[in-house]
Amino acid sequence: MALTRWRPLRDFLDIRDEIDRIFDTFLPARFESEYPATTTWVPRVDVAETDTEVVVTTELPGVDRKDVKLSIEDNVLTISGEKKQEKEAKDKNYHCVERRYGAFRRSFTLPVRIQANKVKATFKDGILTINLPKAEEAKTKEIPIEIQAS
Repeated sequence: MALTRWRPLRDFLDIRDEIDRIFDTFLPARFESEYPATTTWVPRVDVAETDTEVVVTTELPGVDRKDVKLSIEDNVLTISGEKKQEKEAKDKNYHCVERRYGAFRRSFTLPVRIQANKVKATFKDGILTINLPKAEEAKTKEIPIEIQAS
């Protein structure tokens, strides 16, 4: 009789994979797309830092700029808004609906202190760009050091 090493974690992962396959068989991708409007969505954000400012860029396709709100409180930037669903046409027979709709909210702490009263935001072609000037104490400063000969 040969000894077989028991690996409980591997067995659990195998069981999970099998259960996932069963659900994929009985609940095809069509099930997921039946309720897209009720699921929340979160826009992706890029945060970059230069010597003078923090730049936040986010993609908001299909969102009207009037439906976007920005706020800063205690060095936390919050981007919120809503992507409204287009009116359904009675003469259309949808086979698949995958686009997400509804309210979104994204908050995160900025990496440095900023000057909230000088923040500028632009919204063009579904791209929101927020320029957040750094507070004076947060800016990189070069201090010349005099080297003396010994």
